[in-house]
Amino acid sequence: MDFVSSNFLCEEGLEEKQIQIYYDIYQGLGIAWEFLGLQCKHWDGFKKVRRGKKACKICGKLEDMEEDYYLLGKGQKKRIGRKVVPDSKKTFKNRKIAELLKDSIDFHGASIAVDVHNSYRARLGKMDRDINIAAERTATLKESGIRCSIDQHLIVIGLEKTKRKTKKPPYGGFPWEIRKNDLKHFPVIFQYDDEYNFLGLTILR
Repeated sequence: MDFVSSNFLCEEGLEEKQIQIYYDIYQGLGIAWEFLGLQCKHWDGFKKVRRGKKACKICGKLEDMEEDYYLLGKGQKKRIGRKVVPDSKKTFKNRKIAELLKDSIDFHGASIAVDVHNSYRARLGKMDRDINIAAERTATLKESGIRCSIDQHLIVIGLEKTKRKTKKPPYGGFPWEIRKNDLKHFPVIFQYDDEYNFLGLTILR
């Protein structure tokens, strides 16, 4: 990698096509290095590095540091993990035991999180007794101040909270519960078929 960088990528006067070729070689070597790093057994021991930590003399990984790598192809479909859903009808004594997956990724500026757990017992607020939290799988996308949450029963879309202080909590209601004049304040377009089955909606920003 150092050889490619020093002898080709830093060379002036190269055509863009040549630079792209050497860049792809550099990236390929980087992926190979990461893969080999996962196989490293740290035979030569560790050496002291900054902030009192120790790093492997061969691969450079920090001692006692868990590291997982995902090798993703460029310009093609990315796939990380597999779909996980609740897998037990049992109610566990706490969330830690019931948790199956809690992971997130920042992907090109968008934040994606997946949370999956079985049913568990928990105490909410100042309640004197525990309640059962239902098993669920929730996927959440955050982008440009908008939050979209999807689980087995609900699809919730929320806009970034306004800074304007109000004395009353936010309201919620079905379209038919809101007065016709007030509906004009909601820039929502409903999509449906000729039998009025709901197909989707569009929100104008």
